[in-house]
Amino acid sequence: MGLLPGAGGADIGGAAGRPTATGVPHLTPPGARAGPGDLYPGGVIDLHTHSTASDGTDSPARLVEVAALAGIATLAITDHDTTSGWPEAAEAAGRYQVGLVRGAEISAIARTTGWGTGVHLLAYLHDPMHPDLLAETERTRDDRESRARRMVDLLAEDYPITWEDLLAQTKAGTTIGRPHIADALAAAGVVRDREEAFATMLRVGTRYYVGHYAPEAAAAVRAVRAAGGVPVLAHPGADGRGRVVPDSTVEELAAAGLAGLEVEHRDHTPDTRRRLRDLAESLDLLVTGSSDFHGAGKQNLIGENTTEPDVLEAIAEQGALAVLR
Repeated sequence: MGLLPGAGGADIGGAAGRPTATGVPHLTPPGARAGPGDLYPGGVIDLHTHSTASDGTDSPARLVEVAALAGIATLAITDHDTTSGWPEAAEAAGRYQVGLVRGAEISAIARTTGWGTGVHLLAYLHDPMHPDLLAETERTRDDRESRARRMVDLLAEDYPITWEDLLAQTKAGTTIGRPHIADALAAAGVVRDREEAFATMLRVGTRYYVGHYAPEAAAAVRAVRAAGGVPVLAHPGADGRGRVVPDSTVEELAAAGLAGLEVEHRDHTPDTRRRLRDLAESLDLLVTGSSDFHGAGKQNLIGENTTEPDVLEAIAEQGALAVLR
């Protein structure tokens, strides 16, 4: 099978793909109506991807190009706490005839259990200049950078890493996070890759880990709604990311205006997917599926999990912005 190298050497393909005439795998799940150049509502829909505006390794334009070559009809760009990649992605979407859902992945924390559980909200089609949401994302971005500086200082006590090494792994305006520390450590030969860094020194609980500010989850849902956006809870059953989001938190967020759950995700087991589908049905929430593609930053394959056209239609009807086609 031909493979499409992403920036940094990522391969786009795998068992789910089938070769096309260009040798690029066309990631088409059974029953999907897909084809290169198809636009919403037909074709493969991937509603969770990242670019170099946050912790992806492909530029926004390259991300859209990769999607087009893989047969994605509609793509969402959802960088962490930023919309800075939207203009470049929009220009590329027009050039490659890919539908574009403009979004962001908002960091938040839920305290329903008393412990505090980190959650990520996928905000779709919101006003990027809405003052309340913009203030929260800017505060989070600023604290992410301060946190990264503190972590680098701690790591530098034991490993050959500097702040300049981290900056060398970013672009202007990037939302800085732990993945960039991991990339700097890999460049210095301390670890093989991001996965090893996160499994060891960057995980929660080590002496190098530092937390960062994030808004309360229900308040974040309300802020996304106030900005005209459609909030969907990302990978709520991913137990490899820390505490699993409890059902009570999902119920609280649904009452605050949550629109849906990202159910189809590689970090969810079949049992977890069934449980989340039942929960979504009981709370009248939309069910989405996404790749959470990061280019070379993760093993996730673009289009490996997808969203049904009628769900995208429901999101589009609720959003303040149009899906670009």
